[in-house]
Amino acid sequence: MKVLVPVKRVVDYNVKVRVKSDGTGVDIANVKMSMNPFDEIAVEEAVRLKEKGVVTEVIAVSCGDAKCQETLRTAMAIGADRGILVETAEELQPLAVAKLLKALVDKEQPSLIILGKQAIDDDANQTGQMLAALADLPQATFASKVEVAGDKATVTREVDGGLETISLSLPAVITTDLRLNEPRYVTLPNIMKAKKKQLDTVKPEELGVDVKPRLKTLKVAEPPKRGAGIKVPDVATLVDKLKNEAKVI
Repeated sequence: MKVLVPVKRVVDYNVKVRVKSDGTGVDIANVKMSMNPFDEIAVEEAVRLKEKGVVTEVIAVSCGDAKCQETLRTAMAIGADRGILVETAEELQPLAVAKLLKALVDKEQPSLIILGKQAIDDDANQTGQMLAALADLPQATFASKVEVAGDKATVTREVDGGLETISLSLPAVITTDLRLNEPRYVTLPNIMKAKKKQLDTVKPEELGVDVKPRLKTLKVAEPPKRGAGIKVPDVATLVDKLKNEAKVI
């Protein structure tokens, strides 16, 4: 069984992002970049399935510029067998990424596609769902537990009311939630081994995909700063302020 795991290069989650002075986007100059945490969970889950003997090959995929090779090497250090970089300088939006992944799914014919439920930069939470629609595959989003047996996958999903368990016929698309697993620490020997693993590069044109942006960002702004709090002498004053000033009751 072959598993495809898309991974995205994003600003590291420990970094406090700064908005550009002209409001056109986020400043990423000289900022630490790393693998999207949800995608790291996806790679870990695919590798665990391989260690159980359920999966035979784990393929990491990334879409973006040449620097995304670092993210793919990290995925291979975790345990992915090989990597594919779809190299482009275009700003990639969820639909474009989903179309690129659909082309790779047609080419590689994986039994399972596991990806993060969302990226921490745009928080779109769209790519997995769009890929499932384009490839006409069953999907299970927000997975907190995954079990694969034969041509079926049983996925426990995190939903508003608690947990939902569903059964999928493979091939299928699964998007990961935070509680699915805790990714392993990448050791130096595995980082060195990853450098020798196969990494192929393709262009969107070779896959027959148009990645031109369909959406235009009008403005990016930081959240408004929180105002200072005040102390009130009694409950009656508090209720009065909540009612007449904050207007929340």
